[in-house]
Amino acid sequence: MDDPINKVALRIFAARRNAEALLKPADTRLKLEQQQAREELSAKTERLRALRLAKEVADKEAAAPHPRRSEE
Repeated sequence: MDDPINKVALRIFAARRNAEALLKPADTRLKLEQQQAREELSAKTERLRALRLAKEVADKEAAAPHPRRSEE
């Protein structure tokens, strides 16, 4: 017995399966792009942190009083 509701359900299922098959590569590509963006941001953050720490050290050294040399 060919139930019209069953045919509609099968069409919907087939349409969903086809759509998912088409979208899966795009979803995978998007995830890879997001991961790459996170890694780039992390690398940038680490680089800026290192620069900031180096600047803080240089500022402390510049602000510290230098001992006088005794002239002999």
